[in-house]
Amino acid sequence: MLTDPHLKSKVDALWDRFWSGGIANPLTAIEQMSYLIFLKRLEDRDNAQKKSAERRGQPFKSIFNKHKDCRWSYWSQLPGEQLLKHVRDVVFDFLRNLGGETSSFTQHMQDAVFIIPKASLLQEAVKIIDDMHISEQNVDVQGDLYEYLLMQLTTAGKNGQFRTPRHIIRMIVKLVNPKIGNRICDPAAGTGGFLVNAYEHILEANTSADIIEYDAEGKPHHLIGDKIADKKLIKFLKSEALTGYDFDSTMSRIGAMNLMLHGIDNPNLRYADTLSKAFGEKERYEIVLANPPFKGSIDKSDLNSRFTIKTTKTELLFLELMYDLLVIGGRCGVIVPDGVLFGTSNAHIDTRKILVDKCKLEGVISMPSGVFKPYAGVSTAVLIFQKGGTTDKVWFYDMEADGFSLDDKRQKVEANDIPDIVEKWQTKAESKKSLLVPVEEIRANKYDLSISRYKPIEHTEVEYEKSEVIMGKVLELEKGIAKDVEEIQEMIP
Repeated sequence: MLTDPHLKSKVDALWDRFWSGGIANPLTAIEQMSYLIFLKRLEDRDNAQKKSAERRGQPFKSIFNKHKDCRWSYWSQLPGEQLLKHVRDVVFDFLRNLGGETSSFTQHMQDAVFIIPKASLLQEAVKIIDDMHISEQNVDVQGDLYEYLLMQLTTAGKNGQFRTPRHIIRMIVKLVNPKIGNRICDPAAGTGGFLVNAYEHILEANTSADIIEYDAEGKPHHLIGDKIADKKLIKFLKSEALTGYDFDSTMSRIGAMNLMLHGIDNPNLRYADTLSKAFGEKERYEIVLANPPFKGSIDKSDLNSRFTIKTTKTELLFLELMYDLLVIGGRCGVIVPDGVLFGTSNAHIDTRKILVDKCKLEGVISMPSGVFKPYAGVSTAVLIFQKGGTTDKVWFYDMEADGFSLDDKRQKVEANDIPDIVEKWQTKAESKKSLLVPVEEIRANKYDLSISRYKPIEHTEVEYEKSEVIMGKVLELEKGIAKDVEEIQEMIP
């Protein structure tokens, strides 16, 4: 959570400048802002690496050796129209051809397009980013700053579908509990929220308790991973552990920038349609975390032959894909629309059979429909399962509140079931909101996974008055009516 009011005001000002400068599409605006932030970070990182090499007495080759005019410190000082032309024709050409010379992140820039239309807008944006002093902030603040920028997608109409509420992501990550050394994948990564939170969760588990600080949202800060003694594991976590895919090239770039600004050195977020014939990964990951697209469908001619479920509904296909991506013993946390839980088509039932019969289905958490407001009112659930295990009993939880109002405003409120969910998950405890259901009962109900199917019906005993008391009250009412009639008759001439 970004708490610094100065930084917040700078991000808001940057957003306002882009909006008034003619870039009204929030996704396009954020992409262009992200490019500029990255360009600033690129030189800052190059300078930091140079100092580090000098301290160790090692040689250093700057990525700007042959391109000194592509340094932020050079071109940001150019006058108006010269600045616009130089960034468009020189700097962006430099970025597109960086290739493997730096982080693989730069490969995302090969398709980057610079579309800031006015020199005045670029000058204002450069000044605001300079005033943010991004590289002087720690990694936590850099990440929070970028998350705050991405929050603009939440209220940006149809583009809001790309963002999952971060407190919901943190809950799912806690339940799945990825560990150091795990390979983690999100096959529908969007802005990379699940990958970022998995990374932070692992660091939190490996940072001394006296170092960590928690903000008002419960998010941990100062995650340095000081308990990880093996440098190879740290390198693996920052450069190999996290993999994401998205079928929108813009989102894959924004997601990669998000990962980078959270301290992940080598963001492995790729542009790919994971449901298509071109995607071939299988049985590679210990952890899969995702909120795949709802209510979508795919062209049958491009559907990967790996799928055994006969459907084009993406919410069902993604579940089978996640099963395929996991190694035996691997675990998945995924958000699905409610229809997946109780749909009666053969495809729906066959999908649930995979979860129940081929996996250990651990939990089904039904969430209230307001969780994804203001841009969607669909009811959803979280499924947690382990590939290759045996389902004995399934833990169901009926979440009624998530700490925010369930209307379009989504204001912070006191009611919040998430701490209770995380606590009860450890023992799969039963309560008024949670229950354990034997797998035999689930199979007997056509693999229905809606909690309403298994919730015990509560009968409230109603006490009625004795008949003689009721009759006495009826007689009193009749007397009153008769008296009223008499009074009316007396008033008639």
